[in-house]
Formats: sequence, C-alpha cells, structure tokens
Amino acid sequence: MSEPIGVIVLAAGQGSRFRQVAGAEKDKLLADCTGRDGAVRSVIEHVLVNLPASLDKRILVTTEDRPQVIRMAKAYGCEIVLIESTGMGDSIAAGVAACAQLGGWLMVLGDMPFILPSSIEQVLAGIADDVISVPVHEGELGHPVGFGRSFGPGLMALSGDRGAKSLFASARVVEVAVDDLGVLWDVDVPEKLVFD
Repeated sequence: MSEPIGVIVLAAGQGSRFRQVAGAEKDKLLADCTGRDGAVRSVIEHVLVNLPASLDKRILVTTEDRPQVIRMAKAYGCEIVLIESTGMGDSIAAGVAACAQLGGWLMVLGDMPFILPSSIEQVLAGIADDVISVPVHEGELGHPVGFGRSFGPGLMALSGDRGAKSLFASARVVEVAVDDLGVLWDVDVPEKLVFD
C-alpha cells in the first residue's frame, strides 16, 4: 500500500461504568496500571507506548476537559482532535476526517492498555484498500481494528454512539488470529486495571 496508515486513538468516552465504581472524578485513562512490560503507567500511556513506531501519523480524539490526556498524547507525537460529543461514531468520524488522505486507519481504543505490540503489527499487516483487519482471540473479535482506504467515506459518516460495526456487513474482513487476551481487555471497571 503506497499511502501510509494512520492510527486514531479514541479517547473521548467518559468511562461512566468506571466512574460509578471508582468515583465521579476518576478518569480511567489516567488510572495507573502495570503493563505487560512490568512498568506502571497510566492506562492511556500504555496504549500510546504500545503503538508501533512505524505509525508516524497519530491522531488522538478526545474532549477538551482532559488536559493531562492531551499533554500525554502530544508527548507521544499525536495530533489532537477535540470534539464535544463522547460518542464513538462521532470520534471515529472526526479522527478519519482529520487525516482523510491516508491509505487506511487503525482504530485504537484509549482504554485498552494490554494489547501486545506484536498483535497491533499483525492487524496492520492485514489492512488493504478494501479490507477490514480485526484481531481474533479464541473466536472473539477484538481491537484494534484496521480499515482500508475505501472505508473512509463510511467511517466519516458515522455518528453518535454507534461504532463501525455496521461497515463489517458488506466488507471483506480479514480475521487475524492472535494469542493475546489483551485484544479483548478494556478497562471498563477498576478491577480490569489488573491484567491476569
């Protein structure tokens, strides 16, 4: 593929399930957790550390009330796209619109700190113009998900809380088998900060 792939980190969701347990002022993206490399970092920093160095076009979509997340993302070379909505569809559309000329996009969730970099590389390798590349662990579809260039208009048309699942129906989907529970592990409640 000639045009580069961009990575879009989706970090606008408010994490309401996490806040219900941890407290309304607790942002799960800033919660400390021990990564699979043994280092203690915030959830969002683990996500950023795990991104392949080959992905130099990096966009992080978030809301303006997250200055620490924004600073961290900039330190890891991300451009920031601010949105008012917390819906995943709105986040995806804004992220793709900010780099619509690329050859494809890798959608990374900001609350999934335990994905192995090798799994991300495998998903990247599966992306082609008319292909959606998705990791599969023990029969379950996970994240991150890669979209080829032909999905740009569909991704930019998403809105509200609905993600890109609707695009799978008419797409050529490449399932990338990975031995990595991290592709299914999102930090939706505080207990999930510990990976076992």
